[in-house]
Amino acid sequence: MLNDIDVKKALARSVQTEKNAMNFYEIAAKQMKNTDAVKTFELLAREEREHARHFFDKYRGDDPLLPSFDEFINAAPDQEGEWLSDLDKTLLADFTDRKAMELAMQKEQRLEESLQEMATKIEDPEVRAVFEENAKSTHNHYVLIESEYARLMGMPHETDIDTFVRE
Repeated sequence: MLNDIDVKKALARSVQTEKNAMNFYEIAAKQMKNTDAVKTFELLAREEREHARHFFDKYRGDDPLLPSFDEFINAAPDQEGEWLSDLDKTLLADFTDRKAMELAMQKEQRLEESLQEMATKIEDPEVRAVFEENAKSTHNHYVLIESEYARLMGMPHETDIDTFVRE
């Protein structure tokens, strides 16, 4: 189990990771061509903002010396963070909606695993619940991107599977 200092560090990292994910989706959405893909990434950016808020509230507690959530979330993106540096390395030279979705699925999968692992190390039930809820939501992000990716690539949608099986 993590001590209080390590829990605080995990919360701080999680706040920054969620902000980085939000910035990733905002930047990628501006470069996407497909309207539905843009809407998906804009939705994900809003949800990542909510995730950051959940972690921020647990991290900040009653500390009046920390900036407000709005100050933090509206600060310039962390270009050195993994989400944006991977976006720069992987996509910006040869950006496609498909590549953005593939990278997003990889990122969401890794983040879900990390959040689940962290949840197992936290004793405080309220803090653990924040990690667990965000892991579930992150899994849902993966599923949403995967579905939009399949649609974009012309693959059968999961709701069409029964039709294909019967034919």
